[in-house]
Amino acid sequence: MTAWNILCDFDGTISVEDVIDSLLDRFGRPGWEALEQDWRAGRIGSRECMTGQVDLLDMSRDQLDKHLGGLWIDHAFPAFVAKTRELNTPIRVVSDGLDYAIHKILGRYGLDDLPLAANHFAPAQPPRQWQLTSPFQAEGCRSGTCKCACVAQARQSGAKTLLIGDGASDFCAADRVDFVFAKHRLIEHCRAAGIPYVPITGFEDALELLPKLLDGSLLEEHAQPERIVAIAR
Repeated sequence: MTAWNILCDFDGTISVEDVIDSLLDRFGRPGWEALEQDWRAGRIGSRECMTGQVDLLDMSRDQLDKHLGGLWIDHAFPAFVAKTRELNTPIRVVSDGLDYAIHKILGRYGLDDLPLAANHFAPAQPPRQWQLTSPFQAEGCRSGTCKCACVAQARQSGAKTLLIGDGASDFCAADRVDFVFAKHRLIEHCRAAGIPYVPITGFEDALELLPKLLDGSLLEEHAQPERIVAIAR
């Protein structure tokens, strides 16, 4: 079997819904929608957008934890993680979301020990205020978590790299990995950019496809000849 590293997005990929969006809908003070519009229009990057939006959250720790307790993950994700561990295939969660929320949600499933790269979310002063910092940002990248840097780090082992994702925060990284399991908007991006991928609706599909990825047959079926040459170089 070919050695692989797996990098997996969280919001909308592992989680059923986007965590920060759900928090803003419930606890956001006026102004967060304008930041969202600026980000979608490309006037600001996701790090600037989310930092400003987190500043506008008004909630206690108890309210936050209660809200997170009602958010769910793809029902097949725990089985997928179990299979990667059985097959000695490293998996890391790479997210432009909130580390505290991700740990809280995954913790309910006994998965909070998964390696994680995400924005750091912490209480601020005065009470009910919150702040965002980005320990995984990179120079020249406007995202809070530079997923391209995570890809580069994963490739240092010499293993191939799989990205599992769903949206705009995964676009750049998708062109730097060996293969993609794509959901939602990432499907359209991979198709338009000629990136080798398979569409998935969730981790039941990913679990079924994993053996074919590891034995090399999936890459052979979908990789374009010019990309095979580029990856070999």
